[in-house]
Amino acid sequence: MKYMELREQMCDICHKMWQLGWVAANDGNVSVKLPDGNFLATPTGISKSFITPDKLVIINDKGEVVEGEPGYKPSSEIKMHLRCYKEREDVGAVVHAHPATATGFAVAGKSLDRYSMIETVIAIGSIPLTPYGTPSTNEVPEAIAPYLKEHDVLLLQNHGALTVGADLITAYYRMETLELFAKISLVAELLGGAKEIDREQIDKLMYLRDNYYHVTGKHPGYKHYND
Repeated sequence: MKYMELREQMCDICHKMWQLGWVAANDGNVSVKLPDGNFLATPTGISKSFITPDKLVIINDKGEVVEGEPGYKPSSEIKMHLRCYKEREDVGAVVHAHPATATGFAVAGKSLDRYSMIETVIAIGSIPLTPYGTPSTNEVPEAIAPYLKEHDVLLLQNHGALTVGADLITAYYRMETLELFAKISLVAELLGGAKEIDREQIDKLMYLRDNYYHVTGKHPGYKHYND
């Protein structure tokens, strides 16, 4: 994928996030790791519906802008993204959003750390609820750090959701899967509660997950910046 195509892909995903109602006003942020160790990130203070390729910024591992139009800078929540890259060498992209149903679980203090839907087990595994952290501070990176090595999808208490992936499409799809699972889980609760998959079947699904994602680190539709 060429550099300009990557910028366009990030904007396309931002527009999809807004259209799906995962973000409102200036909410949410997206970043991608570049081959030189810097990161392409969405700027603060702009609705994801209005993002264009020229508005994206390039930052270093300290969150400092190294390239971008005057006046544009990353969200103060970029600290959360940078912690993901620091903790996981396999992470190539991070998506943060506030999908309504999944965030409802986070606001209610309820995790989605359960195995009740086959596709979710394979695609994202269990989904823990991380401790509360004040946005824009180091509290959030510290709160999520213990969970990053074992999980690709996190609910942020009273905040929203965070997904990581080897590439931007994978991180985005994991957010889609999370929100659908949250909706299904909510309906299941209304119908008397979700039924857990038994342990033997979970082990089989986790084996599929390991071979589907962790061996390659890529979504089937993956195309890397270097390709």
